[in-house]
Formats: sequence, C-alpha cells, structure tokens
Amino acid sequence: MIKFAFENLKPTTIMKNIILSLLAISTLWACSQSSNKEGESSKEESKEVNVYTHRHYESDQQLFKEFEEKTGIKVNVVSANADELIQKMTLEGENSPADVLITVDAGRLHRAKDAQLLQSVESETLNSIIPSNLRDVDNQWFGLTIRGRVIVYNPENISPEEISTYESLASLEIKDRLLIRSSSNIYNQSLMASIIAHNGEEAASAWANAIVENMARDPKGGDRDQIKAVFAGEGDVAVSNTYYLGKMLNSSSEEEVKVAEAVKILFPNQEGRGTHINVSGAGVAKYAPNKENAVKFIEFLVSEEAQKVFAGVNYEYPVNEKVEWAPTLKEWGDFKQDTLNLSVLGENNDLAVKIFDRAGWK
Repeated sequence: MIKFAFENLKPTTIMKNIILSLLAISTLWACSQSSNKEGESSKEESKEVNVYTHRHYESDQQLFKEFEEKTGIKVNVVSANADELIQKMTLEGENSPADVLITVDAGRLHRAKDAQLLQSVESETLNSIIPSNLRDVDNQWFGLTIRGRVIVYNPENISPEEISTYESLASLEIKDRLLIRSSSNIYNQSLMASIIAHNGEEAASAWANAIVENMARDPKGGDRDQIKAVFAGEGDVAVSNTYYLGKMLNSSSEEEVKVAEAVKILFPNQEGRGTHINVSGAGVAKYAPNKENAVKFIEFLVSEEAQKVFAGVNYEYPVNEKVEWAPTLKEWGDFKQDTLNLSVLGENNDLAVKIFDRAGWK
C-alpha cells in the first residue's frame, strides 16, 4: 500500500498544504503566461531590421536614416561585397540575423536565390510598382534601381553609326580600339548572359572571340578607368554602366568632369531589342527574424521619396515609373530598354563564364 507523506497529518494541516501547493502552481503558471506574453510582445514590437548590403553609396545611407525617422525601425547595417555576404549568410544558416540582402546585378541576386538564402514575398506594393522583368519570377528578389550598360566613345575618332549595337563592337573596324573590363566582372557576365538569351550560344561565343581580338589592352580597372582610358587615347570606345559616367559628370574632381565631358554616351541596339539593363536589388532573407520589417523596408526603397534619392544622388534610373529622372539622365535622353526578364541573367551566368574562358577573355 502506498503511503503519502501527509497521511498522518491532521485534516487542517492537509488542507493548508494543498492550498499552499495550489497557490504555488498558480503563481508559476501566471509567471509563465506573463513571460510568454512579454516574449510575444517583444517579437511583435521588434523595432529593427538587419540589412546585409553590398552597396556603398551615400544615397543608401541617407535612405536608411530616413526610413528610421519615418518608421521608428532601426536599420542595422552589415557591409561587405556580395560573395562575402552570401558566404556569411550560408555559414550562419538558420541562426542568421539577416533580414534583407541588398546587392548589385541580377546575376548576384540569382546566386543568393540559388543558395536558398532568400524567400518569396507577396507584396502588392512591390508587384504594382516594379515592372515584372525587373523582379524575380518567384518574387525572391526585387529590382530597386536600373542601370544601362552603354557605349562611351571619343567623338573625334569614331562615329556613333560604327558602334550602334553591342554586336558592332565585334567588327573588324574596332580592332585594337575597344576598352572593357575583365570577364570576372559580374556586369560583363550579365551582358554576355543577355547576348546568349537573344542570339544563342554560338553567336555569343563568336562575339566574345571578336571582342578579345578588338581590345586595345588587356582588361584592367573598373568602368571609370575605361572611360578615362578613352580620354587618354588608349582606345576609342569603351563599355560602362550609366551611373559611372553620371557620377563623373557631377564629380567634385575637375579632372573627372573634364574627362566625362569630353566623351559621348551611346545607348546600343535602339533599332532592335534595346539597351541591356540591370538592377541593384533586394530580397528578404530566408530566416529573417524581422520579416515584416524587412518587407516594409524594401517597400520604402521603391517609394517615390526613396526613388528620387537614388536617381538624384547616385544617377541611377528609378524602377518606380512615377519618379522623374535626374537632370543628367534627362540630358542623355530617353532610350529603349531591353525587356528581357533579368532572372535569365542569373540562369545563363555559368554558360557566360564558360564562353569567356574559351575566348581567352582575361
């Protein structure tokens, strides 16, 4: 027979112990519920968003501050290049504090998606503002700004008719006159990916082979360096993203302004598919601890007020079609944009790199 510790106690003592036990249990339950509510409240009232960004522009810092002032949500920033950020998020796994990944070029955004670091987002705001070709087909990343990959040339040495398309850069007339950066550069990889999409692998390979033959020098430096080399007479024509020339035209350096004013800009393939464009973009991290804030943050970045900053400070084209272009961009005039869905740039990246390697494009 099982004996209880209070079996020999008086009834009044037993009742007293039971009441005390019930009170203790009640108190513990109340504390537990209070703790749960506090945890839920803390989660609901989270006032931060953790942003991993590859972009390093003044415009972005200005916008992060404006978002904080507008919403009360603190923006915590981790800055590094895209490959480092992707590696960091991969290593962090489910414990990653990242809410948002921002990087340049759809090719890099595709890498993050391929690595399963992003998640799909359903946002009527993002879908209504951003054209469908400028966002991921699965809504895992969204374009924030547009840049064209254009031709910059010396008008004294070459006519625009000679270089009206990307394909024309492969002509014999351009031999030893072309300046372009390395094949390891994601901007060139995405340009090649678009050429593969439009012209096929065989034509893209022939183009890459001819470009290597037409180079005025081995690839070196960034887009600004190609523009400066045109001015210095090392070549007559270069390939660059639009915002680099925009920044040079509005630079505090008199020398940079002098260089930029001496060259001309040409938007290729206006009679055909249009100029190759790309984006800076953002996606919500797969394990975002503050998903709601992350979506709010990206929605803010495509709002009219934010898009004006991107356009005015960094000379990028807005994805929000209601926003006016910066004066410098207006001066260049309207242009036909390639409407290829930018997801294709990531899908064709591996083949683009192989073609570059086969062509000997350094």
